[in-house]
Formats: sequence, structure tokens, C-alpha cells
Amino acid sequence: MLGFLFRFFKRANHKYFSKDKFFVERLRTVLGFTPSNIYLFKLAFYHKSTLNNQNNEKLELYQSNERLEFLGDALLSFVVGEYLFNKYPSANEGFLTKMRSKIVKRKTLNDLAEQMGLDRLMMEFNQTAISQSMLGNALEALIGAIYLERGFDFTKKKKIKKILRKYINISQLETYDDNFKSQLLEWCQKNTKEIDFRVISKYKTDKRDRFKVGVFVDGVEIASAEDYNKKSAEQIASEIALSQLNI
Repeated sequence: MLGFLFRFFKRANHKYFSKDKFFVERLRTVLGFTPSNIYLFKLAFYHKSTLNNQNNEKLELYQSNERLEFLGDALLSFVVGEYLFNKYPSANEGFLTKMRSKIVKRKTLNDLAEQMGLDRLMMEFNQTAISQSMLGNALEALIGAIYLERGFDFTKKKKIKKILRKYINISQLETYDDNFKSQLLEWCQKNTKEIDFRVISKYKTDKRDRFKVGVFVDGVEIASAEDYNKKSAEQIASEIALSQLNI
């Protein structure tokens, strides 16, 4: 009883009197509840590229969201796996694995985070440009923070499954093939074409590595793309190449 009252008054203080009350209001809009451990939820939106920034002391944040991201990633993968296992009782392991991959892959999580408005919360604590990949990481970190605050059952039933129902069209995902690199490799193999993915350049921006990857078919550059992740850049370049080749 005392623990409940302590958490109640702590949440009330954050909501009405704390210096973080505007952040708490935005957070409540996303979560549907006011958390008691505000530091934990601040941390969920704090990217490692900001760690060495001189404003750290003002934010009172001394580590990034990577540990929370690790935890949230594990939770998300398990809950999505269980959800698909129950939804498709006759599906084989290969189908379930592909479906889970489509849901938990970086691009899907980035899009989900943007739809949920996490980009605005990211801007609160980061002095670097907010990239799409940072949003997906923040979503996983947020799930980790919710788990530590409210436990597994709440995180699973009230948050992850609710997000899946609201933002993911499962039926559409069944037939959608979003592995553009695989499609391109298959086409090249079928048409006896030589294909090569080359890192054209690698440079730092906002203290982070950024890759420019080119797709070369029979030695000719067909497309190129940039991203903070090499694999992601390859997928984007492959999608462009498929369009250029009218595949």
C-alpha cells in the first residue's frame, strides 16, 4: 500500500510540479499513463551520438539508450513471435520467421516510431540531427523502459500488442516482399548478370558513420544510396536499382 501511494504521489509530482512536466505531458500522450521513473524514460530517447555533448550535465543524462534498446529488442522479438505463433497455428517455421522479421526490422520500427510521434520526444534530448534509424532504436528503448516500470504482462498486453493492432497491417505483410536486395540478386542470377555492392564512401556526420553504397550490374553503377547502416543503404540502393531496371 505504501509503495502504491509513493508511486502515485511521485507521478502526480511529475505531472503537475516537476520541471519535466511538459515532457511528461507529451510522454503521457504516447504511453497512456504517467510513469514514476522519469529518468528511465528520458534515457530511452537519449542517443549515443549526444553523449559527449557539453549539455549533458544540464540534461542529467550520462549514458545512452543502448542498454534499454537491447532489452526492448528482446521483449519485442519474443512477444511478436508468440503473437504470430498463436495467429497462424498451421504456419511453418519459415513463414513465422519471415513475418517476424518484417515486423521487427529496422524500417518498420522507424515508421512505427514516427507514427507514434517519438521524433518530437527525441528532439527534446539530442543535439544531433534525428535520423530514421534513431527512431526505431528509441522505440525499442521505450519498450524496455515500460517493462522496467510496469512489468512484462503490462508491456506485452497493453503496449506491444496494442501497437501491433493499431499500426501494423498483418494481412498486407503476408504478401509483401520488402527484401529488395534479395529480389535484385534473384533477378541477376536468373539473367546471368554479375552484381556487386560496393561502399563508395564512408564519412562521419553528427559523430556517426554514414555509408554510401553503390549497386553495380555487369560493372555498371545502376543506383546508389546512403544511410547510417551499411545493410540499410544496400536495401535502399537495391530498391532504386529495381525501379531503374524496370523489374
